[in-house]
Amino acid sequence: MIQTSNKLTNYKIDLFIILIFNQIFGQFMKLFFNFGRYFILMKRTFSKPEKVSIYRARVFEEIDILGIGSLGIVAIISVFIGAVITIQSAFNFINPLVPIYAVGCAVRDSMILEFSPAIISLILAGKIGSSIASEIGTMRITEQIDALEIMGINSASYLIQPKIIACVIFSPVLVIFSMFLGIMGGYVFGLLTGVVTNYEYIIGITYNFRPYNVVYALIKAGVFAFIFASVPAYHGYYTKGGSLEVGKSSTKGVVYSSVLILAFDLILTQLLLA
Repeated sequence: MIQTSNKLTNYKIDLFIILIFNQIFGQFMKLFFNFGRYFILMKRTFSKPEKVSIYRARVFEEIDILGIGSLGIVAIISVFIGAVITIQSAFNFINPLVPIYAVGCAVRDSMILEFSPAIISLILAGKIGSSIASEIGTMRITEQIDALEIMGINSASYLIQPKIIACVIFSPVLVIFSMFLGIMGGYVFGLLTGVVTNYEYIIGITYNFRPYNVVYALIKAGVFAFIFASVPAYHGYYTKGGSLEVGKSSTKGVVYSSVLILAFDLILTQLLLA
């Protein structure tokens, strides 16, 4: 009786281990499958366009919709981020050995190196990424993409390529806009709250300035833009089912692109600044 019970227990443990292994192996296989299908889609996306003039017009349309339409939220977030950094820096720089103009340095470097390229890209991944995934996903479930394929049009190139190009072109513009507004927001709120003077703040933002930091930020902005445009497009393009699945594809696109942005933020920082 005891031997039978021990055999049953061992059988359950073995079965549990096999199930866990199958789950892990299945997730790895699914990951490799999605990576492969993503790169195949990107190859189709950047194939030679049928008519360049049509694609050029679509790029400008997407810049207007995705880029210019994001100016408002970028402006609001950047101003308040700059203001918060200024007040927090002034509050923490209480050591008399630290000059007060270090507040301006902190705001400048924080906005240029990290907040403008990375945080703004995460915000855009939520706004633009969800829009791209839901738009393409809706076209998939309503068979509009199938209609384009029947007419002999490369649907991946026609739908996705202009969006990616528009994001990669206009995202550095948004990042520069964010840098300027963040530094100005810190300046205005710093003067309003009295934590820093006009002279000290200007000295701080000009002290030991490295132009390469701006180049580094723009490189990150271009890479992040490619991610938050292409990853949601991939999830939207391969949507199956109905409106519920469109929502799921949109969520996946935003989540995965956000994770990849953070991962590439670390990689690019190590490559370009280390």
